[in-house]
Amino acid sequence: MDTILWALLGVVAGACIATQAPINAQLGRNLGVPIAAAGVSFVAGAVLLWTLAVIYSRSSGIAINFAAPAPWTFVAGGVLGAIYVFSNIMLTPMIGAAAVMALSVAGQLIGGLALDRIGFMGMAVRELTLGRVTGAILLLVGAMMIRLL
Repeated sequence: MDTILWALLGVVAGACIATQAPINAQLGRNLGVPIAAAGVSFVAGAVLLWTLAVIYSRSSGIAINFAAPAPWTFVAGGVLGAIYVFSNIMLTPMIGAAAVMALSVAGQLIGGLALDRIGFMGMAVRELTLGRVTGAILLLVGAMMIRLL
């Protein structure tokens, strides 16, 4: 049962990303400066996430340990997320939400395969198998079909 719930959470998260792209693209058009929409999106997300983090920290009795992470990790995820959100804002009006999502998922899978292969940041190393590579190629072909056909 847990596996099904986690899979559903993944699907819901994907649907949120797909919905976020046209909302942020419209916000960017209305603001007149698309990158401003990315900033607004990150501020709104940051406020929500910090509220949840404080609530969780207090209710669980676990203090947030700001001294533990490497300093570069404080900004790396945000920078990568900003590139992703800004790219979605710019691309969605040009090529459509479905094409942006398909290409994003293909990029995520290809990146994920590479990160799995090297065991990035302590992740378990997972070999590149014929099945995994074929799946990535098929996803990339599917993404191109959504974009071009």
